[in-house]
Amino acid sequence: MESRFAGSEVAGPLIRPCGPPSPRWGEEGASRAAEQIVAAAQGWIGTPYRHQASLKGVGCDCLGLVRGVWREIYGTEPELPPAYQPDWAERSGEDRLRDAARRHFGVELPVAEMRPGDLLLFCWRPDLPAKHAGILCAGDRFIHAYEQAAVISSALVPSWRRRIAGVFRFPEKV
Repeated sequence: MESRFAGSEVAGPLIRPCGPPSPRWGEEGASRAAEQIVAAAQGWIGTPYRHQASLKGVGCDCLGLVRGVWREIYGTEPELPPAYQPDWAERSGEDRLRDAARRHFGVELPVAEMRPGDLLLFCWRPDLPAKHAGILCAGDRFIHAYEQAAVISSALVPSWRRRIAGVFRFPEKV
């Protein structure tokens, strides 16, 4: 299956997953939790994009992917998000995604310290709140729900890298 998204991979017979952990991850000694998070996120690849959904194989958006991985790792979600429109960040101006990440993931990390298994938040412009989320699965790849498509593994190319608005580590336990 050929992907129509530059630098992205949709689940199919010719698609490679994120691959083995990057050498940096292996040298630092990946935690068991990070390995489980990456494996859980990889299991969502191919799930169709559905706004506000969070059901593996049926549909999810970027937040739904993170919620689903959280449930697989920890059980129940710490909070359920309220209903939201596609333009929620632009309308409110509040950084709700980052605020929720701080509540449940803890301290925000420098981009230079990100490693596989970390939550990445993205903003489309520097003056806007974070509006997209994904999970780093290798030093140069992340898994996210691509609007109008599916959950995919994408290369963390410069156009994505410069939009990183926050890096958060999944907690070892909750």
